[in-house]
Amino acid sequence: MPGPRRVLVHVGAPKTGTSYVQDVLFLNRESLAGQGILYPADRFDEHFLAALDLMELHWGGLETQAVGAWDRLAERVRAWPGTSIVSHEILATASRQQVRRALDSFGDAEVHVVLSARDLVRQIPAEWQENVKHRRNVTYRSFLDKITDPSRSGELASWFWGVQEVPDILDRWGGSLPPERVHLVTVPKPGAPRDLLWQRFSAVLGLDRAVLERATDRANPSLGVPETALVRRINAEVNGGVLANEDYREYVRELLAHRTLSQRSGSPRLGLPPDVRAWAVDLSESWIEELAKQGYDVVGSLDELRPDDLDQPFADPDEPVEADVADAAVQSIVTLLEEVVRREEVEQHLRRDLGSALAELDRARGLWFRVKRRLVNTADDNRVAAAGLAVYRRLRGSSSRSA
Repeated sequence: MPGPRRVLVHVGAPKTGTSYVQDVLFLNRESLAGQGILYPADRFDEHFLAALDLMELHWGGLETQAVGAWDRLAERVRAWPGTSIVSHEILATASRQQVRRALDSFGDAEVHVVLSARDLVRQIPAEWQENVKHRRNVTYRSFLDKITDPSRSGELASWFWGVQEVPDILDRWGGSLPPERVHLVTVPKPGAPRDLLWQRFSAVLGLDRAVLERATDRANPSLGVPETALVRRINAEVNGGVLANEDYREYVRELLAHRTLSQRSGSPRLGLPPDVRAWAVDLSESWIEELAKQGYDVVGSLDELRPDDLDQPFADPDEPVEADVADAAVQSIVTLLEEVVRREEVEQHLRRDLGSALAELDRARGLWFRVKRRLVNTADDNRVAAAGLAVYRRLRGSSSRSA
């Protein structure tokens, strides 16, 4: 007998392990369904499209693919007799009206909201870096000035606080729910066991008893200071129509940023300048105090939202060490040259394979042509040959008409 209908809505935040969780759920959706857990997705970005549709967001033209996506997802959730999981980090920005629409769309299911969170001193640099990897060219100082401005005006600040202000997100998504159905998963501090965050997600999503394949090639790794500075400079050169969005994603974000520059070790990590760090520490303390009063189910510890003591000097990505940027640029050029050579080799193999296939086709055609010519030459004197030629012509005529 299936249990009660439950829906777990995982709404963010970015850079808290969300991509990994979504990938594991997608890769294991068939085995999860066998255990009574639905992850309703036929394509890996289905929940992203549904979130775009719910919030009517414009996203580089993808919003045209998203029309009706939330209603289709909700319909599958309503039809499922057990537990369903919906997950995407941009859901964190939903307004109260959009949250109400989302929760109502699940029918009479018992809804739980899940938010994963990390301390602000790590989240702020990570958010700027994501902006850079999505081809923005804003300087780090300008980004920091925008998000620390009390007015929070402008698209950049509005987006940042929409996905990062933990108490507000939980209030918007969980304000109508009993606090025990609002789950806050805190990201462990550096040095914790590597699978601790997954264990926390598993517990709150009801996956702790499920046997899942956790191998995934999706990743959203961080870059060092000179590497991020290099990508921002590349953005300045390729924006404005030089590279289409799909080419930027393939060559700059995936090939260079994720698969090449993120693998470099020894570069200084991106942090906060002292003035912004002090502001973020104070804000974090106020968040911890506010969250402690709400009675939410905390999976982990609110203490993990408290920034660690400063352990390295600030390295400014707006004024990086030029030798380090040049070294990263040389490695990027080598990677691109290797990719050109690899693609040329693939193209040569395809040409050879096509040539061989065409040669085989020509040989087959040549054999049939010789047979046909012999039939024509002997048809006048040989009834069998004449009959064979007649059959061939009928078949050829029938083939032409059907085509």
